[in-house]
Amino acid sequence: MAKNPTWSRDELILALDLYLRHRERLPDNDDAEIVELSQTLNSLFGEQANDTALFRNRNGVYMKLANFRVVDPLHTSQGKRGVSRGGNGVAELWEEFSNRSDELKLIASAIRAAAGDQASIAIAEQDEGITEAEEGRLLTRMHRVRERNRELVKRKRDAVLRETGRLACEACSFDFNDRYGGHGRGFIEVHHLLPLYALVPGSRTRIQDLAVLCANCHRMVHAKTKWLTLSEMKELLAERTRTSTREMHSA
Repeated sequence: MAKNPTWSRDELILALDLYLRHRERLPDNDDAEIVELSQTLNSLFGEQANDTALFRNRNGVYMKLANFRVVDPLHTSQGKRGVSRGGNGVAELWEEFSNRSDELKLIASAIRAAAGDQASIAIAEQDEGITEAEEGRLLTRMHRVRERNRELVKRKRDAVLRETGRLACEACSFDFNDRYGGHGRGFIEVHHLLPLYALVPGSRTRIQDLAVLCANCHRMVHAKTKWLTLSEMKELLAERTRTSTREMHSA
């Protein structure tokens, strides 16, 4: 019998969201919420989940919820034990999201919406240099789809040119036209600014939801699981400038 794959980050987020709503008493494995989550998880895998009696079934979902009890102080402080077997990724996710339940709820809601409309985020697998965000694979893919929308990219570039007369990176001010002359004219990448949990299938992206970034800054924004915001990217660059200035003066 083929072994079910390790739970993905998307799946663990959905499981933790349900767990935090029932920390004191887990629902039974035939509870409607358990059944619904099992069905959603199966939809994430599509044809891979060819035997729904085994793949992310109700018992498997219940056991995954019990995994979170191993790392939940509400239970461990009372000497209670959860289920440690099969708990890969549980401790890491708990550390990241257990105190961010409101944000987790929004992310989980967005993942469920994306799971029901995966055709809208069809895209090649992970781009080189783009790390999967902490919100998981589906929302990362949706983010990249919107950044690659040719019409949106053109509209954003045109709007920036009308307003500023140039296409300079909004993080570091690099201008491809200044650096490469005519060969770089009109070249800049476009980055989607909205939090990933706001990327609901069918919603429209506005020009103000986008920023123009040079290729380097765009890759650095996406370089680690905790993606940087535009303001964080600007502060990182400013701090590097301050550090370089101090080192130069102390030399």
